[in-house]
Amino acid sequence: MAALSPAARAKAIEIANALLLLGHEEGMAIRIAIAKAKEWAIRHGVDLRS
Repeated sequence: MAALSPAARAKAIEIANALLLLGHEEGMAIRIAIAKAKEWAIRHGVDLRS
């Protein structure tokens, strides 16, 4: 997540926390969250890289 911009990183953390609450394994939650945060950033015109 360190390579993500602050906004994309915040979204990834938000998504990962939600996935963890749903019972997903930590590693899987992080991978899904990063992918979904990248999709979110592209859709909303947010920089991906810091």
